[in-house]
Amino acid sequence: MAERPERRVLTGADIKALYKALSNPVRRDILSYLGDHGEANSTSVAKALGESTGTTSYHLRKLADLKLIAEIEERSNGRERWWRSLSKDIYTPPGLEMTPDEREAATKLGALKMSHDLGLVVSAYTGYDTAGGWNQIYRSGLRMTEEQIASFVEEYQTLIWKYVNEPGEKPPGSRQMAVRLYMLPDEGPHPTPPKLDGDEG
Repeated sequence: MAERPERRVLTGADIKALYKALSNPVRRDILSYLGDHGEANSTSVAKALGESTGTTSYHLRKLADLKLIAEIEERSNGRERWWRSLSKDIYTPPGLEMTPDEREAATKLGALKMSHDLGLVVSAYTGYDTAGGWNQIYRSGLRMTEEQIASFVEEYQTLIWKYVNEPGEKPPGSRQMAVRLYMLPDEGPHPTPPKLDGDEG
């Protein structure tokens, strides 16, 4: 089990930089590869992704600048640098002040994530009957106060970190799972309940 890292609270500038990084498919692939394998150098990443070592070296350094990965200094020597994925607890506070271009980047980053998540939802439903229990779908609606929401989210995050492994660690019989939580007020139109016998009016 991985130790929960110190929470990293993002600024508007951080979000803009993250969008620039994650909008690049090579960088997303590198993060996925390192998350799966734990450690790698530019040569092994290049071979796995079908890219040149110059390309992967460049992108690895950019991801390190954003503190999404870190160099393994004890394994690095000369021109061969080794990198490891970092366990991340990244948080964007509500009401964050942002410039217009930072706000645009935040919206695009959210859309990028949601596009990926929509594919996960479709896969979860279409493969539900044949997944042998690996696909789980649970939806609910609750009436909550702001304090209850904050408590719920903190308990949820604590629960998640209870099951997080170190990058590259693969317990026998385990599979990489996608887990998502979205909470928002459900204030859209709701159907009027039918009147029952005995109701007045």
